Amino acid sequence: MSDTQPSFRSEQINPGDLARLVDVLDRQAALPGIVRLRSWAMLALAPRPGEHALDVGSGTGSEVQAFAAVVGSAGDAVGVEPNPWMRAVAEERASEHASSARFIEGNAYELPFPDATFDVVRCERVFQHLADPERAAVEIARVLKPGGRAVVIDSDWATAIMHPGDPEVLSALSGSMLAATPNPYSGRRLAGQLTRAGLKVTDIGSQALLQESDATGDGSFLRVMAAMAVARGVITEDQSTALVDELAVAAEVGDFHMSVTMFAVLAHKV
Repeated sequence: MSDTQPSFRSEQINPGDLARLVDVLDRQAALPGIVRLRSWAMLALAPRPGEHALDVGSGTGSEVQAFAAVVGSAGDAVGVEPNPWMRAVAEERASEHASSARFIEGNAYELPFPDATFDVVRCERVFQHLADPERAAVEIARVLKPGGRAVVIDSDWATAIMHPGDPEVLSALSGSMLAATPNPYSGRRLAGQLTRAGLKVTDIGSQALLQESDATGDGSFLRVMAAMAVARGVITEDQSTALVDELAVAAEVGDFHMSVTMFAVLAHKV
């Protein structure tokens, strides 16, 4: 890890941390729970040719590319991403796939579009990083056209489970994650936030994001979390090493579990 504390908040990602965090995002995107929840979201949003689609906090841009493939040349697929280095990754990947997906600077609090611009909006694992998620929900509602659809996906970190490990270390790691996340219980609050923003919630899906047995390897989310906890002084370097080693041994014998529940809320603008 770098000498600085890594962060998953887009505006805080620095060039030195970018490659390893992109790698973590790519690993997570391949997990069955993420694949299933994203598939559910795409079916629920049901984008059509010619429509305008937005991904708020678009990261590596994969879901904007998915929108672009559906809306076609008559439509528009846009990703809003505040971090310039992450946008560069997304633009390069879109170019490699000859995708019409495009990416612009912006953030969830002030989406750079007029009212009623988009037919569909998605936002995944952004609200947990926001101190004022209600404001972001209002922005999503504002840029939706009447009859438009939105899906917001996020984790609820109170549902995180890790096994095995020293209970005190696991508790410290969990507490560190909750304390360092501006909106750690985001998943359970999405429906209320979208409703208060004036949207009508019509469906809710969920998936346990299960980390696979290779989650203890170099560059894994587990190692990133442990490094964050060490950087904050919550656990020691020795405790971090011991935990990762114990989980690695458990994975070899089939006794490894690491998960967090994610929720996806579908809402419509009446």
